[in-house]
Amino acid sequence: MKDESAQEYETGITSHVLTINSNLKVYDLLNIIVNKKSSAILQWMEKLDIQLDNIVIVGAYLTGLGIANLLKGSYENITIVDIYPHLQELVDKFPMNNEEINKIKFSSNINLIKTADCVIDTSGLGGLSIKQIESISPKVFIIEDPIAEENDELLTEKNNINERFKVVKSQHKAILKTNGLDTKTSGTMTFTVDVMLKSINHALKEPGVLYGVSELTFFEGLIFKEKNIQKFLNAINTSAITISTLTPYNLDNIMELFLDKINPTMIG
Repeated sequence: MKDESAQEYETGITSHVLTINSNLKVYDLLNIIVNKKSSAILQWMEKLDIQLDNIVIVGAYLTGLGIANLLKGSYENITIVDIYPHLQELVDKFPMNNEEINKIKFSSNINLIKTADCVIDTSGLGGLSIKQIESISPKVFIIEDPIAEENDELLTEKNNINERFKVVKSQHKAILKTNGLDTKTSGTMTFTVDVMLKSINHALKEPGVLYGVSELTFFEGLIFKEKNIQKFLNAINTSAITISTLTPYNLDNIMELFLDKINPTMIG
């Protein structure tokens, strides 16, 4: 982490007030969080010590994309499947998938899960149905639990993760569970936004901090409503948080306090 002397700042309304931007951008937070999840999956898969020739990841936003990026260093044939065809642009343009060698493939053909020897389901609430899961028998099956903490009764009732997990016919299967910030869901964007909000609230308690803001927008709306991938990529390429303060603070260090609490584990 960079020290305070490297933190960007400029004077505010007067020369006594500083405006400080975090060095970490929204994209950096996304990348850190998804790498935590992906590393947990990769470590679990490596312990299996089996040959996997055809990995299909269900869901391109955003955990699936991050998992595919990490796995492509160890496995050759990886395809992301998503029912939204326009997400191919997200897969192609997202910074973590900018290498020409072994690029991640994309398809909207959900039937690809039937021929895969490894299926990783990140589709969450309203994703793959129990009927679809029953029809497959890959060597390896991993599903991400969309619930982070059991702190919302309605969400818990809607979550059929255990039913989907039980019906799949796989010798090796596990659930990716991520929690640590008392969020309701385990989505990568959920954790990212929560890190920003919690970091601002933390900074506001420091002496001399006047106020804090974040470049928050409804990121999912840019992708799924406007279907403007480039606008989304531009939005996440901004400083995660900004404060107005009388005294310099390292905002990256504050955000790292909360990033460190995010805890992905494999259950199976």
